[in-house]
Amino acid sequence: DRNPEVSDVKHLAELVEKLEAPRVVWVMVPAGGATQAVIDELKELLSPGDVVVDGGNSRWTDDEKHAAELGIKGIGFVDAGVSGGVWGLQNGYALMVGGDKEHVERLQPIFEALKPEGPYGYVHAGRVGAGHFSKMVHNGIEYAMMQAYAEGWELLEKVKSVENVREVFR
Repeated sequence: DRNPEVSDVKHLAELVEKLEAPRVVWVMVPAGGATQAVIDELKELLSPGDVVVDGGNSRWTDDEKHAAELGIKGIGFVDAGVSGGVWGLQNGYALMVGGDKEHVERLQPIFEALKPEGPYGYVHAGRVGAGHFSKMVHNGIEYAMMQAYAEGWELLEKVKSVENVREVFR
């Protein structure tokens, strides 16, 4: 966060200086230009063996581009589709991760700490881009289900014989 009132560092260079190598930097900024700007800056600050994790809602094809740009410098890249919203802090986050096996395995303790307790909540979905692609499909399914619920509720309300729509849904 570039706001000095809520950030532990004033700029990315200070963040990189404070981290012990090999470093892991988790980026969670808006997709598109903001993410690209952070990747461009980190590319000049990090060293071979470091890894960048993009946990924002980036487009999966951008992940491939970012991995290639960082890879030229020997910097790893992992994309993490993160689901759970504000409730994730208490309940754990569902994580769909894409990236090279060596990078994902190195970050495994982080993913395990962020997911809910139990066997579910984290998957290494495949190569770079697979995490954000999976999250995109996950969101599509979720929104389609919400739309179906809304349309079902509306249909039930329109039929005079159904008197307790809430209990039908429950």
